[in-house]
Amino acid sequence: MYEKFRFGNATTVLAWLLFTLTCSPANAYLGPGGAVSSIGALLALIGAVLLAIIGFVWYPVKRMLTGKRRASEADDEDNKEDDDSHEEREKLQ
Repeated sequence: MYEKFRFGNATTVLAWLLFTLTCSPANAYLGPGGAVSSIGALLALIGAVLLAIIGFVWYPVKRMLTGKRRASEADDEDNKEDDDSHEEREKLQ
């Protein structure tokens, strides 16, 4: 079992060496305009992905958290109003 595994690794390394030593250069040139355009497109893609994550994850969480905070503030105000009305009733009696 281990011999087969070692043979597989040796074959992979040999194939990798064969391909890297025998391949010719691509002779590809990317001019300044193409390079700037490619970098701009890559940055736009990264920004779009980040904004999508923020839109789908952060804003609903933020809305949920502010909703809970508003609800607790509303409860505090209701309790305060109940205390004030109770004090006014006691004064009238």
